Amino acid sequence: MAILETPTGLPPKSVSALRRLRLVSTPEAISFLLLLGCSVLKRTTTFNAVPVMGAVHGALFVLYVLFWMDAWNRVKWPFRRAAWVFALSVLPAGGFFADKLLRREEEAGVIAARARKEQGPAKEKS
Repeated sequence: MAILETPTGLPPKSVSALRRLRLVSTPEAISFLLLLGCSVLKRTTTFNAVPVMGAVHGALFVLYVLFWMDAWNRVKWPFRRAAWVFALSVLPAGGFFADKLLRREEEAGVIAARARKEQGPAKEKS
């Protein structure tokens, strides 16, 4: 499976894990960029918001890692895919790309689940 391919037929708990990871990826990316900006301001002015933004970003990053581990476990990503999604969290603005990637994967899982639901239960073979 290529890094950007999206799996289909995800169970609901896997889709939920992807949604949680996706929903924390954007705030994590924003907090990272704000922390970088606060670091620059700390060095160039007397304004120092680094302790506050550092704590906010740290909490969001811990949530991202926990949700990433849960998604990796539930979706059964190959190592390369899981490493790529993690690497996006340590890049400035990488969370925005992670959101886009995870949104595609989540939508593919929801579409596949709806298709299975519409088909109804499989008939047992006698």
